[in-house]
Amino acid sequence: MHLDVIDLRRFYYRTPLGRATQRSLQEAIRALWPDVSGETVAGFGFAAPLLRPFLGEAARVICLMPAPQGVCRWPPEGPNAAVLTDETHWPLTAGQIDRLIVAHALETSERPGALLEEMHRVLAPEGRAIVIAPNRTGMWARSDATPFGHGRPYSASQLEAALRGHDFAPERTQAALYGPPSHRRYWLKTHRLWEAFGRRLDAQRLGGAVLVEATRRVYAMPRSGLKEKSLSPLEVLEGLTKPGGVRPAAGGGARPAGRTQGRDRPGLRARAAAQNSRPMPQDAPLHPPEPTPTER
Repeated sequence: MHLDVIDLRRFYYRTPLGRATQRSLQEAIRALWPDVSGETVAGFGFAAPLLRPFLGEAARVICLMPAPQGVCRWPPEGPNAAVLTDETHWPLTAGQIDRLIVAHALETSERPGALLEEMHRVLAPEGRAIVIAPNRTGMWARSDATPFGHGRPYSASQLEAALRGHDFAPERTQAALYGPPSHRRYWLKTHRLWEAFGRRLDAQRLGGAVLVEATRRVYAMPRSGLKEKSLSPLEVLEGLTKPGGVRPAAGGGARPAGRTQGRDRPGLRARAAAQNSRPMPQDAPLHPPEPTPTER
């Protein structure tokens, strides 16, 4: 179940711990996206505190807030960029967004699969998204003092598997909020030290929030054309007489005709030589002979 927008705004803008949380998450996102000039950046859930660094840099910034959570005006000092929308049907065309930040949404959504499909739809080809969720192994998921103590926590591997199942390719994983989720002054003063110490050790299992950057996968469509066919063998001997079958031999057995012809070849050669040795008749005279007296 989504948290109320009033509670989220009160935590991030009116408590010292909320402002420290906002600063830590902004630094983690900036490490992943150092430059978004000329791109369209959008956020879903309660991503307003994390979108502020991109207001003067991106070509357009859109803040989408789900209906169960509610909406508030943002930013307060300029034209409104916040939109109240359905959780799985955003008022955006397909491929309109270049960069997307999802915060306080996936862990509280009743239909996380449909939410991931909608994220995939609005992202441009090779567009990038950062999904922020409570870390299952961190301290913040065990405390109700912050919004990260509500909903379903995720480990880094679980969040990556969920993204892969909806045609996203996880690229990089980071963690944030290494300090204790406490409103006491002592822990607030040492919040920056905890963050620097956790990032230096890369102790992602100890962070209160896990951030996964993923790219929308694009598959190549098959080319249209003739289908491949297997060629039939050529009838190279078509039209020629086939060799004779098996015929009986003199010995009573059956043997191939080719062998019988091979054995009769010497006799054929002798008869041909005899015919060639016979004297040829002389040519007949051109004029018939004169008749004898008797014939007269």
